[in-house]
Amino acid sequence: MQLGMINWIDEEHFKEVFDRGLSYLEICVNDRDKEFFEKLDKTQELSKKYNIAIASIGRWGSDRILKTGELSQKELEIEYKLIDACQKLNAPVYVTGCNYIEEFSYYENITFAIKYFEKLIAYAKDKNVKIATYNCRWNNFIHSDPAWTLVHGYLKDLYIKYDTSHCIYDGGDYLSETKKWCSRFAHVHIKGALIIDGKRYDDPPAGLDQTDWNSFIGMLYSGGYNGVLSIEPHSPLWQNELGSKGIDYTIRYIKNFLF
Repeated sequence: MQLGMINWIDEEHFKEVFDRGLSYLEICVNDRDKEFFEKLDKTQELSKKYNIAIASIGRWGSDRILKTGELSQKELEIEYKLIDACQKLNAPVYVTGCNYIEEFSYYENITFAIKYFEKLIAYAKDKNVKIATYNCRWNNFIHSDPAWTLVHGYLKDLYIKYDTSHCIYDGGDYLSETKKWCSRFAHVHIKGALIIDGKRYDDPPAGLDQTDWNSFIGMLYSGGYNGVLSIEPHSPLWQNELGSKGIDYTIRYIKNFLF
């Protein structure tokens, strides 16, 4: 396994990843697709200049399914372009999700999601890019079972981007999910989680939180995962100098598990 982190695409962001001694950068495009496409050639240049590989590209939060139950052609076109960008930047994983339409049944929503992902998988097939669903709950219901069993069980070429914190905050068992689904993990986030008085308190640096990183990373090894561990600084409390020290601490902490 290799260690990287989430950052944006300007030179300062590549330099930060390089200066921290990391080898990979993850790009979360989200609603910044216009800027991303405008800077794509420059991003490729910076990746080569700093010898920082792009671990994955992702788009969170979008409405892939319309209120009518139809697939959003606008979103499909954006995601096709992002898959093309993965190919151009040699990023092996494209991360996506699927929104839920309340006017339709769960079964119908599952069929919508399958149809949408089928198109992405077919488009990426000859581009050396894996399609993975994120387990974040942000406008996405394909984040755990039973959706995984229904969707990923049917789509054998659909993978998972896994983040323990989302499962923790939803009251789930991340070790159980890892045991069952690790073979489908294509990308993994490293993000702390802290619950106090039964409520989400903060996402502190990994290693200074409540996650059992020893067991989780051990299970990744035993489950055959050999991808990138991508640090996601996400705390509203750990900012500026403290936040920077927190990232450095997480890098030192997680490196203890890498061999």
